[in-house]
Amino acid sequence: MGEKDFSDRALVGDDSLSYVSREAFHAVREGVSDPIARAGLIADLCRINTLFMIMQAGSGHIGSSFSSTDLITWLWTEYLRDPNGDSDDADIYFSSKGHDAPALYSLLIALDKLGFDLLPQLRRLNGLPGHPDVGTPFIATNTGSLGMGIAKAYGMARANRYTGRSSRIVVMTGDGELQEGQIWESLQPVANEGLAEITVIVDHNKLQSDSAVSAVSDLGPIEDKFRAFGWEVRRGDGHDFGVLRDTLAHFATVTDKPKVFIADTVKGKGVSFMEGLACGDQTYHFHAGAPSLKDYVAATREMLVRVNDTLASLGRPPVVLTSAPVPVRVSPVSPEKIVLAYGDELLEMARHRPEIVVMDADLLSDCGIEAFKAELPERFIECGIAEMHMVSAAGGMALRGMLPVVHSFACFLSTRANEQIYNNATEKRKIIYTATLAGLVPGGPGHSHQSVRDISAIGAVPGLVAVEPCSEREARLAIRWAVEQNPDSTYLRFVNVPLDLPYAMPADYSLEVGRGVTLRAGTDVAIVGYGPVLLTNAWRAADELASHGVSAAVIDLPWLNRIDDRWVSETLSRFTRVVTLDNHYLEYGQGVMVAAAMARTGVRAAVTPIGLTEIPACGTNAEVLAYHRLDGPSIAKHVLALRQA
Repeated sequence: MGEKDFSDRALVGDDSLSYVSREAFHAVREGVSDPIARAGLIADLCRINTLFMIMQAGSGHIGSSFSSTDLITWLWTEYLRDPNGDSDDADIYFSSKGHDAPALYSLLIALDKLGFDLLPQLRRLNGLPGHPDVGTPFIATNTGSLGMGIAKAYGMARANRYTGRSSRIVVMTGDGELQEGQIWESLQPVANEGLAEITVIVDHNKLQSDSAVSAVSDLGPIEDKFRAFGWEVRRGDGHDFGVLRDTLAHFATVTDKPKVFIADTVKGKGVSFMEGLACGDQTYHFHAGAPSLKDYVAATREMLVRVNDTLASLGRPPVVLTSAPVPVRVSPVSPEKIVLAYGDELLEMARHRPEIVVMDADLLSDCGIEAFKAELPERFIECGIAEMHMVSAAGGMALRGMLPVVHSFACFLSTRANEQIYNNATEKRKIIYTATLAGLVPGGPGHSHQSVRDISAIGAVPGLVAVEPCSEREARLAIRWAVEQNPDSTYLRFVNVPLDLPYAMPADYSLEVGRGVTLRAGTDVAIVGYGPVLLTNAWRAADELASHGVSAAVIDLPWLNRIDDRWVSETLSRFTRVVTLDNHYLEYGQGVMVAAAMARTGVRAAVTPIGLTEIPACGTNAEVLAYHRLDGPSIAKHVLALRQA
């Protein structure tokens, strides 16, 4: 990386990325004496580096990071005592929403608490996780699963009181996060016990994902609600450092109750075309993912010009950015759009079946149901970030003769609402649960979003059949089967990663409960799996094995908790070795079911399971699959080692 002089207007190259050096941060921290001016400069410089980190990673949450940057900059530079340090009175800070992890990383790097070499390591293996993780220095708790933060703070405060520590605890929440029921469970005990050392800051940027909070699930009189629970409440401009300074000073005088600052912020603050609904179509376009290079350059220029104008007014020299190349990424040529195919087929059926109602937990675009909402809005219910409410509401609708189709990420739907799913099952009414973002990848968001225990979590629910399609065609067949043929409830598990599939379903293929299909013939070893990630890598492994003279069959078994013993006997008895793949923990994944069926039916082939044995790693998809030995080369290597043993 080399220095590039962009002149006093801080113009940025059109074909490269740019970041703020450690030396530039030192110059501002040491050379600007006014705390408010200094905080503003550090915040904007951190926004530049946050955007650089997200561009390097190819993903991340820009809007949420930018809305909270001013807040955390003031807290970490002017308010917190030895934040997240080792002393007995070190204050504790963490973000409950977790989406703003890039902003906190950027600030920690700017303050020399994290090494500068980590700047390009967001969402990389052994780098900076997509959501906060205690394995990273100065991260107080794991977050990313929403709603847990205030309860975590309660536990910390109680522990501190037991051990005589005097730490203050500051928790950042999102406003959309307030839809989670656990938030409201935790407010009362914190107030009842007078835990005045706890301060909550609500990053009230008015937007969640890509829609307005008020349009998803309006918060109503939020100040009155907190006061009713017994909290000291203040509200003000979350980008005004004077307001934040005065609010925290007032909170210091309140010693008998917890405090909450409702910080009115702007999602995407700092870049004009990223701020709020600047695009004018009532959709927020910078919630997740990296921007285009054109937008990146425009945003960086805008922020750096503002920084250098401020420095000029203070008689300080301008910041000169350091350049870095744009990462090269290879995109699929013709990726299967499995979730969109599912949504299209669901809509086609709903046009003729008025009992179908679609329910969503603020993940409209990720679940392939945007077209359904647009065409049949009267049969679409947006439940917000409230999975337990959504699933129980689906149960109520099913009791009254509707067919609810429920949507969320697999990591949240299968676990947060597990008791509600079981309760619905006891009522023996039909519901379809659609769980997206399932499995190990995408690996960037980290373990809070990597759903690798949902098969075990829902597999034993009576009357609930779990299926994971491996292609657009199988996705269409699966939702058709769930609506038209299955008399019971269905759990549809979907991977969202776009892939060029090396296989195709046989022309005469149809779904039969518990039975798989051979996608690639082989004689020496059978590799059994489900879903596009496993089967694509199984195919690549078969290619590698073929070069070593090993003939490997690739078998799709989409049924995650049903297996047909006759199919097992007919299909797997022809092999001396069977390898099962699980995009899930090995414990209670599909591989266990296959092995049990082989034992029941007397199939004597040796069975080798491959799947997760530890908490999933965070990183690029290729890094994560290789780390957990689920990529093609690792599978092939494993099979070759077995044959040589």
